[in-house]
Parts: sequence; structure tokens; C-alpha cells
Amino acid sequence: MPEFIPGLELSRAFFAELVQPVLEAEFPDLRYDAALIDSGSEVLGFDTPLSRDHHWGPRVSLYVSEEELTGAADAIGEVFRQRLPYTFRGYPTSFEEIPDEPGILRFEPKTSGPVQHRIEVTTVGRFVRGYLGYAWQPGRIPEPPDWLTFPQQKLRTLTAGGVFHAGLGEVPALRQQFAWYPRDVWLYLLAAGWTRIGQEEPFVGRTGDVGDELGSRILAARLVRDLMQLGFLMERQYAPYAKWFGTAFARLACSPRLSPILNAALDSEDWHERERHLAAAYGVVADLHNALGLTDPLPAEVSSFHERPYQVIHGERFAEALMNQVQDEAVRRLAAGRMIGAIDQFSDSTDLREAAWLRGRIRALYE
Repeated sequence: MPEFIPGLELSRAFFAELVQPVLEAEFPDLRYDAALIDSGSEVLGFDTPLSRDHHWGPRVSLYVSEEELTGAADAIGEVFRQRLPYTFRGYPTSFEEIPDEPGILRFEPKTSGPVQHRIEVTTVGRFVRGYLGYAWQPGRIPEPPDWLTFPQQKLRTLTAGGVFHAGLGEVPALRQQFAWYPRDVWLYLLAAGWTRIGQEEPFVGRTGDVGDELGSRILAARLVRDLMQLGFLMERQYAPYAKWFGTAFARLACSPRLSPILNAALDSEDWHERERHLAAAYGVVADLHNALGLTDPLPAEVSSFHERPYQVIHGERFAEALMNQVQDEAVRRLAAGRMIGAIDQFSDSTDLREAAWLRGRIRALYE
């Protein structure tokens, strides 16, 4: 393998040096956007040399209008099959499926014949329909239930990837529209995160009290993840899926304060120590909440859970205070008795998050 180049950087150069000049010569009147905003570690900027074993390499998506798609897609694809060099920056430009793994692509080193490139031509609307299961069009505003069914991993790729050319302008419009949740949806998600903490925070001690150290550890890990998720929400950043969740969290502004405490909670040998570290983490996240100024300041100190000795932050108080600030009646209605939050908060299922065709059924949870 040649020297590693971050995939987004490689694709940006691939477009500028090989793809764009051909488009200008062969399709001078074509209006298009060029970008990398779909799945892939390189889209998020988390790729490493190991990422090169599949689905990685010089590639770009071209987004054209619906009117131009039929006439342009096949012609563009054929021109590049014939015109592309076999390598770029030392990497093959041709790809093949891995045997017995349909749809999983790897490099196909070639020295003759057409290039099986990864220059995709589509429309923004078709891409979003396949990626999010949403009928996007310029100016259409997603409703609150729509926002709650979009996985944050996919929203992150849409907004964190690269735009190499914006002759059509639809990809920048898409990214602007999905830059972050509407205010009241954001408040609801924060409230749902605090609700999850309020529901389970006393159980770390209760399970430990009866000698269930394994159960206490599991609950602590769940609460650590929920606190991290609140960190993403408070800093208005979409959280990636599990593989890159910790990597992305380490880049948040709150990480230097929180990460040592969260690691200590997970490393604790008994529930008393575990609870002490979680209490410290609750205090940090409560301070972060208060700094946002979304509600009146709330206590950042833990106290007993009713008459029991377990130390909790009372997450439900934060949830209630946040929901009291929600003005959008649609958000208030969907939250009534359903503080489940978004798909990333109530489900760990990869299949459920990835299946764009299921989004309509998931949306019904909020109706």
C-alpha cells in the first residue's frame, strides 16, 4: 500500500485533478454538486490505514437535477470507465466486490480494460430517500417526528463530509437544513436523555447492595453512555455510531473534564466507588446544563434517592425543566407520555437504525 492519505483528502484531490477536468471538457453545460456525504469512516474523518481494506479509496458522488439525471448518468459513467487512469496517488481507481460479501467493495488493481470506478451520479432527492428514508426537496422542512427517526450517525455524515463543488447548490442547502435540530426538538432530546438517567441512576447502588456487581457494572456503563450522549447534545454535535462514539466524544470540549471521571466509574471495583465517580460526573454534566441557560439553574449536587441511601442527581428534574421551555405544540404532544427520545436513544439495534425503509413505521411511535 502507498502512504496513507485521509480518505476525504484523497477523494477531494481525485475530484479536482481527475474528475472535474473531464466533466468540464465533456459535459461543459452540466450543473452539479460534487461531495462525499454518505457512509464511511473517511467521511467522518476517523479513517486509519486499516480502513483501506474495503469501501475506501478515490471516489466521489455527483448530484445533478432530476431532469439531467436520465441523460447524464450513463454517459458520465461510461466516459470515466474509459478515461480514468488505473491508479491515483498510488491507489487503484477500480473496485470489485469481495467474494461471498455482496455489496462490499475492495480495490481491483487493473492494467487494462474499463475502470469500475466509484463515481456515482444521482440526485440529492434520490440519495436522501435511500439514505434517510425521507422525501427531501429544497424548502421542505422536516417535522418533529421526522427528526427523531433520523439516526445521528447519518446526520453527522451529511454535515461532516466534504463538498468539492456546488454548481447546483442542493448539497449545501441540504447540509444547512440538517445542520442541527430545531430548538424545541433539541430540548426534547435533552429532556429524554435526562429522563434515561433519572430512570436508572439509583440502580447502580441497589444492585450492588444485593451483591450483583455485574449488574451494577452494566448499569454504570449504560449511564456513562447516556452522559456522553448528553455531552454531544449539549455541544450541538451529532453522535456517531458505536465504533466512533468514544473517538468523537474525546474531541468534545467537555471531554477533558468528563473522560477521567467516566473511566474511573467504569474501572471501579465496588459499587460505592462506582457511585462516587458517577456522582462527580452528574455534577459536571449538571454544570454544563446550567451553563447553557436553557432553564433556571438546577442543583448540581447529588442527594439521596427518596428514603434510600443511593446518591442521584434526580435526572427527572432536568427533564421537566427542559420540557417546560418547549413552545412547539407538536413537540409537546409527541412527548406526552413518550419520553423515549430519538431512535439513537431508545434503540441499539444496528438493523433498525440502518433500515431507511422502516422509518415510516418508527415514525408512527410519535403519532
